[in-house]
Amino acid sequence: MTLSKGGCQCGAVRFEVKGPLGKASVCHCRMCQKAFGNVFAPLVSIPEGALKWTKAEPRRFQSSNLVQRGFCPECGTPLTYEAPDGLAVAIGAFDHPERIEPEIQFGIEGRIPWMDHVNDWPVRETLDDIEAAPFLDKLESYQYPDEV
Repeated sequence: MTLSKGGCQCGAVRFEVKGPLGKASVCHCRMCQKAFGNVFAPLVSIPEGALKWTKAEPRRFQSSNLVQRGFCPECGTPLTYEAPDGLAVAIGAFDHPERIEPEIQFGIEGRIPWMDHVNDWPVRETLDDIEAAPFLDKLESYQYPDEV
């Protein structure tokens, strides 16, 4: 049986999912943009009863009459989308988000037009920008580490 783990940035909220994950997606709707503070929300559906909170549970915000959004009350990391049709967890909150590839996009009426050009922009690794941000070589992360 597969076991996927994850949590928030500070480590106050941690979870595990037993068994296979559901369908992964990104949502471009304006509500998801606001909830994630980003241009889309990457989410993966979780089968009923498969999610277990192993530390504190997230705090929830009622973002509409039908949907609650879970987030860490300490660091603010977006964690869940909870609706009558099921539960989804933020892909970036998993310890290995690279293993969860979205297969569909929702809410495309809110899709930001420049998203079509992301792969056309120049790319750099973090430390390649050391001249513009000399503090980077002194940066110490206080982020809760991913479990291997």
